[in-house]
Amino acid sequence: MERTVPTTETEEVELYTRTYYSLLRSSAEVKIRTLEEVHAGMNSLLHPRARDPASDMAAFFYSILRLPGCMPDVKRVVLGQDAAVFIKSGLGDVRNWEEVFSVARRRRCFFDGKDTLACFIASRSDIDDVIPLLTAYQIEWNKLHFRFRRLPAALQKGDFGSGLSDLTRLRDLLEIPEEDFERLHAIWDRDLAANLAHIARSQCDLKVHLLSGSLSEYRRARIAWWENIASARPDIVERPVYFVSSNVHSLANLLSGFAMQRERALVKYLDQPGYAGLRNEWADIQSGVTSGSRENFLYYLLRKAQQEQSGHALAREQHDFERQHGIARIPSKRSFDVEAQVIEIASLDLGLADPRVRLGPGVSKLASSNALILNIDYPLGLAAYNILAEISSNVGEVLGIYMMGKAATLNAVIGDVMISNVVHDEHSRNTYIFGNCFSAADVAPDLVFGTVLDNQKAVTVQGTFLQTADYMDVFYREGYTVIEMEAGPYLSAIFEMFRPTRHPVNEIVNLYGAPFDVGMIHYASDTPLGKGKNLGAGSLSYMGMDSTYAASLAVLRRILSQEIDRL
Repeated sequence: MERTVPTTETEEVELYTRTYYSLLRSSAEVKIRTLEEVHAGMNSLLHPRARDPASDMAAFFYSILRLPGCMPDVKRVVLGQDAAVFIKSGLGDVRNWEEVFSVARRRRCFFDGKDTLACFIASRSDIDDVIPLLTAYQIEWNKLHFRFRRLPAALQKGDFGSGLSDLTRLRDLLEIPEEDFERLHAIWDRDLAANLAHIARSQCDLKVHLLSGSLSEYRRARIAWWENIASARPDIVERPVYFVSSNVHSLANLLSGFAMQRERALVKYLDQPGYAGLRNEWADIQSGVTSGSRENFLYYLLRKAQQEQSGHALAREQHDFERQHGIARIPSKRSFDVEAQVIEIASLDLGLADPRVRLGPGVSKLASSNALILNIDYPLGLAAYNILAEISSNVGEVLGIYMMGKAATLNAVIGDVMISNVVHDEHSRNTYIFGNCFSAADVAPDLVFGTVLDNQKAVTVQGTFLQTADYMDVFYREGYTVIEMEAGPYLSAIFEMFRPTRHPVNEIVNLYGAPFDVGMIHYASDTPLGKGKNLGAGSLSYMGMDSTYAASLAVLRRILSQEIDRL
């Protein structure tokens, strides 16, 4: 069959990836400085002004939000697949270091308190993510540093104060647009002055070391991840399973009813300073002025409350409540950061569930179900293939596979929902066509603010930075409008679950006829052809909960209705 998709890489992107993979083969540390020119020459859609002496603040924001907050103190980044790899290298058990987090990327990272950051990686996709992030971060840090060097000596030493007038004067001297400076302030918050002083005093000169890039180490990491789940739920190897790749909050919230049970306590959080906007939104929902979902608002407020120091007890209370109602959370311990939830369908109290679940006749049959829902926090790139391959080899039977997550869109707006039945995968170079069990009718009734676009075509990219505007334009002209990172690897694993061979390469692959349910839903979180205005976004706001929960409701209803039919 004649192919109608473009070649999978531009020469510039191929040169970039080939360069850092060849350098990372070294047993010595690699200076990020050696990658700056080839990074800039790629003309990344996310870093279009890499060579420009003026700051590309959108690229800087994107990097800051996806790297841990300790980065101003980091000089060395070490990558490894699991704890044993770090121990073998002489670093010891890095899990005893301070665990550090980023706003917009899940990756287990630990900081030694001095200058070394250790990051757990799950697949080659993590390398394709981390290296461009570090390179963009260093390029933009140093642009600001060299601008400081043109300022008076006191400012070069970081002696500029932390008051509003001091920072406003500094912003003007650095020629940072007011909107960008406000966003930088929002990201760094109390650390703004300290981090700017760090930039003033020090040039960024990061080094990176890949401890092991072998497939066997990735395999060990995924086995360790699975063994952690199997030890917590030994019966999972004998039970039928519905697999879901989504997040760790939406299904649990919809099924447990915890937020609705604690509505009065949650609404009290709105009395705090800084919650005026949310108070007004809640009042509008209560009075019917806005059509926003009451349940979604409570879910959002629950997350906000738990992120505060005083909300930690509330998180423990929620987890205890969920366990009593058939939902067990299993955090990752030895390897990469992909939390799992095992949901016992027969133990659910659907009388407490979100009223939008709307199950029809036969719901009482679920009390006799022996099936489990295995829900995981969606992984990055090729880790999706590794994880699903491991799960499918170990559970009793797979009854359905459902993929849900964020994606960039070339034809929609943020908050819209996209449903694809064609996926071009840059990893395998295959184009997969499959019967997506979801359509617009499954999502639209619960989507208040956005639009559902089904019959779409998606492309699974290797990394967010590894795209160019011209490259995306070629895909757009071929009808590919959804840009994401996991669908292709998942579909490669699905091929191997019912075909007798390993997935092919560079072919058109028909997955119709799979002996289990296959569903895929994405919600738009980025519009990359919008020239980066939203690329600094860390996480979706309350309005973003609309598309997340509309998609989650569709997945949940599908699973429970399929199980009723099976019973």
